[in-house]
Amino acid sequence: MNIRIREAVQEDCGRILELVQELAEYEKAPNEVTVSRQEFEAAGFGDCPVWKGFVAEVDGKIEGFALYYIRFSTWKGPRLYLEDFYVTEHMRGNGIGKMLFETVISEAKEKSFNGMSWQVLDWNEPALKFYNKYQSATEAGWLNASLSKEQLERF
Repeated sequence: MNIRIREAVQEDCGRILELVQELAEYEKAPNEVTVSRQEFEAAGFGDCPVWKGFVAEVDGKIEGFALYYIRFSTWKGPRLYLEDFYVTEHMRGNGIGKMLFETVISEAKEKSFNGMSWQVLDWNEPALKFYNKYQSATEAGWLNASLSKEQLERF
């Protein structure tokens, strides 16, 4: 098995979106993925890109990805925010997640970010166990809040 981690390119967007949908199904939210391929590509490779990613190729097929963006914390400064991190179910246990995650860690260090953050569902035991290997901290007491595009339009 030949595993290669590389930066995502625009041509990868279709496959990445397939994996995003797989992730949404795993997280029991299959109908929550509403971004179009056009929006996704423009956000990563258009005039003002807002995300960057890495893909894991196994024998030439993308079997995992990590997508991040830069956020700014008024308390901590610039930080890398890992939006999505996923490896296909049949490829888990082969070290691909470790390779992807450590590539993101290297990126954060190279760009001198003041840290890295992400979210994990409290019921996702495999993910929690994975992140614990890195001695990551999870924060209690914070609730996610959001407004949808439709809600924004009302104001």
